[in-house]
Amino acid sequence: MAEVNPKDLAAAELSEAAWSELMDRCEDQFAQLEKLQNEIILSEPDCCENPTEQSVNRLMATEAELKQWLTVEPKLLAENSEILLQAGKEEMLKLCSELEMVVSCYEAKRENLRETKELEQKWLEEKTQALMAATEHVERLKTENENISDLGVLQDTKAKIQKMKQYQERLMACLGDVLEKHVPHPQNDPSTNKKKKNVSQEFDEDLISLNEILELLMNKVLNTPHDPYVTIDNTFWPAYIEMLLRYGIAVRHQENNFKIRLETFC
Repeated sequence: MAEVNPKDLAAAELSEAAWSELMDRCEDQFAQLEKLQNEIILSEPDCCENPTEQSVNRLMATEAELKQWLTVEPKLLAENSEILLQAGKEEMLKLCSELEMVVSCYEAKRENLRETKELEQKWLEEKTQALMAATEHVERLKTENENISDLGVLQDTKAKIQKMKQYQERLMACLGDVLEKHVPHPQNDPSTNKKKKNVSQEFDEDLISLNEILELLMNKVLNTPHDPYVTIDNTFWPAYIEMLLRYGIAVRHQENNFKIRLETFC
């Protein structure tokens, strides 16, 4: 399909008289334009003129021309209504075409913005879900860490207490073995009484061993540290008490000689 020239279309829509008038008007305008162009060429200054002064003069001339155009009332292109109508139609068609281009551009831009918005919303939802999952995971880890920490401290304390109890039992067993071997419990020996006729000493069967005396002293210190003294009665063999006092293992009460306590070892 051949392209239609706007001039040919305008000529087809205008009458012969209107078209002739329009062409004459255009020739007059072109003639006036050539005249003005020649005047401008002839009025150009010489090349030797100062460039700064030339720029100032050109600016002043432009300002004067602008003021003159502002005072001039606009004139119609032509007095023929047919020409004015055709010119108005062309301007309206041109304006509509430009507006359609602007609308098309804005619609494309709006579509791009809508797609970008959807992508941003999707990204925001994904990040929000990830943040919520991470927050829940952190809270769960904190709770588990607190539970593990409390449980670990409790188990560690129990293990230490159990180790101390086992160590204490081993120490007490070793102490009992040493005392049983080197400091045996006092007993009546008939053969010894026969050989030693001059010594008429018999041991009470209720006497407690040195191991039991030390155990009483240690338990007293641990259970009642504010009153660590143990009262001496008939079950305590005086020889054991004397040995403990002499070797600095026990100390007598300052006011009551029948009370002793375990020495404070630093």
